[in-house]
Amino acid sequence: MTDISTSDEPRGRFTEPGPIAIIDIGSNSVRLVIYERLARNPTALFNEKILAGLGRGVGATGRLGEENVATALRALVRFRRVCDHVGVIKLHILATAAAREAENGADFIAKVEGICRAKVQILSGRDEAFYSAMGVYSGFWRADGLVGDLGGGSLELVDISAHGIGDGRTFPLGGIRLQESSEKDLALANEIAKEELEKADWLGKAKDRNFYAIGGTWRSLGRLHLYQQGYPLHVMHDYTVPAEVMIDFCEQLMRDDLSNEPSIQVISKARRALLPYGATVMRQTLLHCQADQVVFSALGVREGYLYDQLDETGKKQDPLITAAHELGVLRARDPSYSAEVVEWSEQAMRVAGVDESEGERRLRIAACQLTDIGWRAHPDYRGQQSLNIISNGGFVGIDHAGRAYLALTVFYRYEGLMDDALSPAIRSLSNPRLMKLARILGATLRVAALISASMNGVLLKSKLSLVNGKLVLALPAELADMQGDRLTKRLNQLGRVMDLEAEVRVL
Repeated sequence: MTDISTSDEPRGRFTEPGPIAIIDIGSNSVRLVIYERLARNPTALFNEKILAGLGRGVGATGRLGEENVATALRALVRFRRVCDHVGVIKLHILATAAAREAENGADFIAKVEGICRAKVQILSGRDEAFYSAMGVYSGFWRADGLVGDLGGGSLELVDISAHGIGDGRTFPLGGIRLQESSEKDLALANEIAKEELEKADWLGKAKDRNFYAIGGTWRSLGRLHLYQQGYPLHVMHDYTVPAEVMIDFCEQLMRDDLSNEPSIQVISKARRALLPYGATVMRQTLLHCQADQVVFSALGVREGYLYDQLDETGKKQDPLITAAHELGVLRARDPSYSAEVVEWSEQAMRVAGVDESEGERRLRIAACQLTDIGWRAHPDYRGQQSLNIISNGGFVGIDHAGRAYLALTVFYRYEGLMDDALSPAIRSLSNPRLMKLARILGATLRVAALISASMNGVLLKSKLSLVNGKLVLALPAELADMQGDRLTKRLNQLGRVMDLEAEVRVL
């Protein structure tokens, strides 16, 4: 028997060129993220943080606290050891406001470099704003609006659009700094935030556009809101809330005792004290910029820094399609089959009279890349397992309605068009048009799987077309033996979704 443990076959991840790592030394947290490799959609192999609170007291004393420094350095010893164990080929270390501004920051950085055996890049406020914007560019499809990155020591705001990065500025409004400068007086904190943000008259350019919220404290705000609303998908990236609703929510958090909030357990205890200050800054930012909606981003400075390391070809790749392709490569029976399904399914869309938008087409391509990821599961659970993997997967460049479309399509591909077996929650994330397109594509993929056995080389020899108002599946003579009752039933099901009669013909 072959020892597969020594095989050169993929073992659940890509190995070249990588792994690479980033240590992010912020004013509140110190985090290590080890990524599989430098790629358009970087996947984390390992992620750990500690809340060292390096920024505490810097505003008053001008120095990093000895205890906070000791906590950070102990964590860095462990982080370096983890990097060595995993085989990291390149370690990037980024330091932000606290290390940049403290009198003893240089001494701290020297110790960090000694422990980590790597150079520390101290980011300026402009650098932080730039990489935050790059993070949003890398994680959203056609991002447009104002990016806000709230750390422990500072707030970076920068305008982004299809034309590039616009105005940007750093404000001394990080959660820890604001808490200390206001002496824990929320009313005073509100006045400080208002006064600082009034200095940026360009914020009004974000009116009626998106506000992209980055940073641990703001993600905690979003998570708390998500759980309070009973939102069906616990994925923070691209969780979207109308600006006026978020303003009301921030005012509630500024006013009420958070210990009485039923959902407060979803926020770590270490984060809770800063939530009212994060809410204060969020509220004032939204009032000043008049954005239409708040979009929470799981990607920020680290991912923006990695995105900036890519060559121009890498930057132009679609992150969703890239991630879907890679998951298919790791899980599908025959990864090359997905390209055939993309081409073949275009025929089905034409027959159905679907005029796909660019966004809908890219969703269809991604769904085709994911069509076979559940094949190793028990047949009774392939659909549900695929739905869970896709709806909660680490995809970017896709909103929650798009996630629902992908998940539903692959569910239908395995289970048939059985809406009764679906949770109403996942359907609620989509919209009627995407639901219809998911049913058409899911039924199409079911027909394709019977013709091809989900393997490359056969599918494109067949053809779907509209003949005299009827859906016709044409098989060449060499595929005549592919006919059967099951194929006919699946084609009839596809025809019903299209409101057409269907027929299999051998040419």
